[in-house]
Amino acid sequence: MLTDRQGERLPDWLDAVRQDDLPSLHTLAAGLDRDRDAVMAGLTLSWNSGVAEGHVNRIKMLKRQMLGRGGFDLLRKRALLA
Repeated sequence: MLTDRQGERLPDWLDAVRQDDLPSLHTLAAGLDRDRDAVMAGLTLSWNSGVAEGHVNRIKMLKRQMLGRGGFDLLRKRALLA
């Protein structure tokens, strides 16, 4: 379902999870059901936010490296030039 982008199988999977005797998966299923439209879009559409998340991760790493050093101006330069 995840690798083949078969989001249409999600309702069947959620039903199967609810029938099992695994309380932690019941909690997961309830969370997925609350935002079903977004989960279905994530499982079926080819668009993703991977590039943006990569940039955010890179900037957070730079920020961690510079903790207590320089100031915002230096952080800005490193983020723009890295």
